[in-house]
Amino acid sequence: MDIDIWLIMILSAASFLAGFIDSIAGGGGLLLVPSLLIGGLPPQIALGTNKFAATLGTSAALTNFIFNKKVIWKIAAIGIVFALVGASIGSKAILSFDSEMVGKIIVFLLPIAIFVTLTAKKGSNKNLDLKSKKIYILTPIICSIVGFYDGFFGPGTGSFFIIAFSLLLGLNLVSASATSKVFNFISNLGALVIFVLNGKVIYHLGIPLAIANILGNYVGSHLVIKKGARVVKIFLIISLTILMISLVWKYFFSA
Repeated sequence: MDIDIWLIMILSAASFLAGFIDSIAGGGGLLLVPSLLIGGLPPQIALGTNKFAATLGTSAALTNFIFNKKVIWKIAAIGIVFALVGASIGSKAILSFDSEMVGKIIVFLLPIAIFVTLTAKKGSNKNLDLKSKKIYILTPIICSIVGFYDGFFGPGTGSFFIIAFSLLLGLNLVSASATSKVFNFISNLGALVIFVLNGKVIYHLGIPLAIANILGNYVGSHLVIKKGARVVKIFLIISLTILMISLVWKYFFSA
């Protein structure tokens, strides 16, 4: 598939912003996936190429959080296998649909993901009891469900992990964001394997997008350690509203 150099540059800018947003509050795919679709990629190719860039980008943010000792490793160890299995199952499920149906599914899921991302509280300082039984019960459930969603659709996965870890497990915002990157990376990796095996990644586009996404994650993860996730909320409201209108037009009103 031939892609114009200017389109690559525009999509790389979107990938940087997606990585920046994703590292802070999750939801970066809400920007990059619609951008790839509007750029003319078939839905399954868009999801696969996004997953390639996001997997490498998330690794940059995760490395930064690990270096700053923000990850709750007990929760990561309990749920990591469940996130991987859930993402693999979700990716296989989405590949069973034709391209037109996948596009309409994305249009349906996007406003739900946007609503949860923008309205749910991303966490507050709470006491975390790592010896509590709920850690062993809820962590596998959270990781299986969100992992499946990540493989099936993807955008907003980081936000859902942060929200679930904060509301259900009691992590504060920074710990929830940092720990979510472990699961986000693992579920991304599981989904990416399925997309690669099915030939759904365009590498000459994915590589520059991955570089931009890595840079965005690096910058954003530094910011979240210092100031938290509030800095991206206004940008999300404006950009995601525009992208949602564009997707609805593309799949329901365009000739």
